[in-house]
Amino acid sequence: MTEATGGGGTDATNGTTGTEARRCRVVLVDDHRMFRTGVQAEIGETARTGVEVVGEAADVDQAVTVITATRPEVVLLDVHLPGGGGVEVLRRSAALMAATERPVRFLALSVSDAAEDVIGVIRGGARGYVTKTITGTDLVDAIFRVSEGDAVFSPRLAGFVLDAFASTDAPPVDEDMDRLTQREREVLRLIARGYAYKEIAKQLFISVKTVESHVSAVLRKLQLSNRHELTRWATARRLV
Repeated sequence: MTEATGGGGTDATNGTTGTEARRCRVVLVDDHRMFRTGVQAEIGETARTGVEVVGEAADVDQAVTVITATRPEVVLLDVHLPGGGGVEVLRRSAALMAATERPVRFLALSVSDAAEDVIGVIRGGARGYVTKTITGTDLVDAIFRVSEGDAVFSPRLAGFVLDAFASTDAPPVDEDMDRLTQREREVLRLIARGYAYKEIAKQLFISVKTVESHVSAVLRKLQLSNRHELTRWATARRLV
């Protein structure tokens, strides 16, 4: 991945510069416990990485409570969360982000690489957006860069943001799309890309039965009959 470059330094245990001089307190916000555990194992060895995970949350209410209580330097924020999603966490944390003394900065970490998800959280105040395919080393580097005020994106995602903010026109309202939940949009996009139900379940850390339920809900809300019609619908809206 190329989301994060630079950084690095000498191991903190040898008493020299580098990681020893870099410390960052982080909160993990993701509704999948196994994923949070994996990230904690990857980045949470403070002596090695300089990152200290000071809290975790699985939904919007928990996230706001933990962030307010711990005041971390950086929040790793999933886009799709129970209770309103990452954008709602950003909205309710606006005062902390605007603090003149040690603001809390947000880095989106999501399975989604959809333009509307990226643009939504950046407009909400996040400093960057990386996908869950990022390596542990690159994620640590991205965390420090965001804590220092940099904006961090992969090249593809950065293009979405540049395109969005270069345009002065507000995006058109899509009433059909607005009927879908964030998770239904995620499943819709993967279905349209040709993923099998089992593959979608693995990517989103949900069961195949849950995928089937989301697909049924999407077909019903959009008044479509099958996944072929769904794919054409998504392609026409450039969601694929």
